[in-house]
Amino acid sequence: MMNVVALLVALVVALVVDATNFVTACASSAQAYKTATLLKSLNVNAIIGGEVGVGKKTLAKYILNDATLIDGSNYDEVLIALGNSKEIIITNFENIPNIKKVLDLVNENSVRLIATAKSSFYNEYIDDIFSIKFDIPPLSQRPKDVEELKKIYMDEASRLFNTSATLGIKNFKPDLSQNSNSLKRQIMISSLLQDINDMELMDILENYIERKLGSNSDYRNLLYLYEVPLIRAGLSKFKSQLQLSDKLGLNRNTLRKKIADNKQYL
Repeated sequence: MMNVVALLVALVVALVVDATNFVTACASSAQAYKTATLLKSLNVNAIIGGEVGVGKKTLAKYILNDATLIDGSNYDEVLIALGNSKEIIITNFENIPNIKKVLDLVNENSVRLIATAKSSFYNEYIDDIFSIKFDIPPLSQRPKDVEELKKIYMDEASRLFNTSATLGIKNFKPDLSQNSNSLKRQIMISSLLQDINDMELMDILENYIERKLGSNSDYRNLLYLYEVPLIRAGLSKFKSQLQLSDKLGLNRNTLRKKIADNKQYL
């Protein structure tokens, strides 16, 4: 097994890359992919809406696979690209401060534009720029896609960390707060930690705690990092505070106080 430093470096690399593999197990995602496939053969501009991590950029790159890709927040770069490129993808289109200027450059230079934006984004010039607008639903509405993505990310984690392609987590609940971004992060971290040994875990904690140290009450303030996982695991395994207090060798009142002190994490 790789050492913990190498594993963490590999994990960072894995999370930096585009987290979305666009899957079409659900009817809504299949329809979005069908629309994107149609757009590959049409010389029209389109904007794809949706939350972060739903696959907007993946479909945009599928439509225009050789196009210049720029974040709408980089307005100066957007203007330069509109003057020099015939095909362009602009992500986070809602961050562009002067959309009228973009419209003028698209028309003036005959630029093919595919953009991505939040579903709620609207601007008075949108209909003048884009002939086609469609949204990609969040993963919370695409349960079959979630299952497919879990398999993809578990396989990727297995290859990356040289572990089995399973998650040793009881009652695994996918984190869909940022759709595929949070799901991939969750699976990668879970896969990394499932085979970790004591020394590697202590190394991680040491590096984390070193960044936190600095007050006059650090021992008391940081004790939750040990107590919370112990209490969580114990309650999950033994099902009752009475059994847990016995297994930990703690007075029941002491355990209750520790649970009360850490209630925000339990």
